[in-house]
Amino acid sequence: MGSVLIIGTGYVADLYMRSLKTFPLLRIKSVYDRNPRRLAQFCSYWGVTGSESRDKLIDSSAADDVILNLTNPAEHFVVSLACLQAGRHVYSEKPLSTNMADARALYALAAEKQVLLASAPCSILGQSAQTLWRAVRDEVAGKSLIAYAELDDDFISQAPYAKWISESGAPWPYEDEFRVGCTLEHAGYYLTWLIGIFGSVKTVIAASAALIKNKAGTNNMAPDFSVATLLFESGVVGRLTCSIIAPHDHRLRIIGSRGVLELEECWDNNAKVRFRRRFVIKRRLINSPIARRLQLRGPTHPKVKRRGAAAMNFALGPVEMLSAIRERRPCRMSADLALHLNEVTLAIQNGGLDSGAQNMETRCAPIEPMSWAMKNS
Repeated sequence: MGSVLIIGTGYVADLYMRSLKTFPLLRIKSVYDRNPRRLAQFCSYWGVTGSESRDKLIDSSAADDVILNLTNPAEHFVVSLACLQAGRHVYSEKPLSTNMADARALYALAAEKQVLLASAPCSILGQSAQTLWRAVRDEVAGKSLIAYAELDDDFISQAPYAKWISESGAPWPYEDEFRVGCTLEHAGYYLTWLIGIFGSVKTVIAASAALIKNKAGTNNMAPDFSVATLLFESGVVGRLTCSIIAPHDHRLRIIGSRGVLELEECWDNNAKVRFRRRFVIKRRLINSPIARRLQLRGPTHPKVKRRGAAAMNFALGPVEMLSAIRERRPCRMSADLALHLNEVTLAIQNGGLDSGAQNMETRCAPIEPMSWAMKNS
């Protein structure tokens, strides 16, 4: 299948390793972290080989390998830049960059070097997203008109987050999480679904706010709440909320001309997708209280057991990239998608700084569905 190399062995790296293990033919060639103690702990737990430096790891990679950039968000640009300059394919954790100038620079360099560049999240390639997408294509609920997406994670600043430890012993990076903000960290989960299904966002109308002061004892002012209206070029209108204040709610509903498609959780690749038909009884308009579950026939992809809040296979993106390299085809997790996702996310994050609508400059076509999702449902 191919090889991956990992830069950054913090909390999220364990989620990737557990997911990568579901693909037995995939090889972990080398890993690196600037913290020697953390690197040794990670290598011992997972039985992988550590590299002495970032540059040595990059030098040891082959042209058809993929380097996973799992560093903290502030380091995403410089690490991806070094990999791209060496002519290596890069799959970065979100966001691609914390500003658009750097994101555009990475995009241009990848094109110049003729290598692939992608960013997480990759759950659009998962079973629940592909099932929902198939229902949209088949117009199960009629023509899609509105999408309501919620990414509220409860009052995290009051949670025992200092006790959250990864599988191999890495602490949850709460300072980074609070510094970056929940929108940059989480909006991509549903944005990739909506952009992948409906295509480019033309206009973003957003508001964001930092409501809880001194999270984790720091004077951090990153937004902990945001809400956005997304106007897609396809004509669909979306609404997305993100917060680490409101009670947990990860629902997605796509409202069509004949009913509603819905699911409860985007962090579970096996979340149930349901359809509620709209009809009239005795002059009353009803959305059916009984929802019909929609399922795809046949095998889809390897699943991972729930770990903490998620039951997602984080390896679907890197594996898609490796497959695209081997098969010499476009990658579903494209640089166009990564750049557009970055622009839309930043427009939402910065909604409290500007008034009015923001017109997007980047574009991204709907991505190709997974081959197993094209079969009869």
